Amino acid sequence: MILPVYLYGQPVLRKEAEEVPKDYPDLKQLVANMFETMYKAEGVGLAAPQVGLSLQLLVIDADELKRDYPECKGFKRTMINPVFLEKSEETVALEEGCLSLPGIHEKVARSVRIRVKYWDENWTEHEEALEGFAARVVQHECEHLGGHVFIDNISAIRRQLNKSKLNNIIKGTARCSYRTKAVGK
Repeated sequence: MILPVYLYGQPVLRKEAEEVPKDYPDLKQLVANMFETMYKAEGVGLAAPQVGLSLQLLVIDADELKRDYPECKGFKRTMINPVFLEKSEETVALEEGCLSLPGIHEKVARSVRIRVKYWDENWTEHEEALEGFAARVVQHECEHLGGHVFIDNISAIRRQLNKSKLNNIIKGTARCSYRTKAVGK
């Protein structure tokens, strides 16, 4: 089932997400719905707060980026209750976008390498070292779990330059090719 993507201005995007309990009802169906929603919106990652659920859960499928970023080949994950164990001090700034902020793209500096621990939808624990764009996607999605969005990482001047776009998103007048839930609608 395709879920609406909650847009900038929705309070759930600014809340710190709760841990997912092992007995969370219909977890596998939720994960399937999130993947379906992400694919329909042509995204590479989606966090539970973006579908209105304040849960530490995200899905990623960055395989389509493999031509430009070989580290993304086969990079499809469900991450439950992820925790960063390490982040490199070395960063690189690249342009990012977000399904919750349609039409906005800005350069964001992120750690080049990370190590993350998480559980998958079968409650199997994983610890993984990632680098490059795969690491970037995980960092971007994990920010949603802490109540942040990527524009929190840009300068005040850049945010000001995007103010009219942000206001249009809040009012529900931003154009999207996918199902959304805006504050103003």
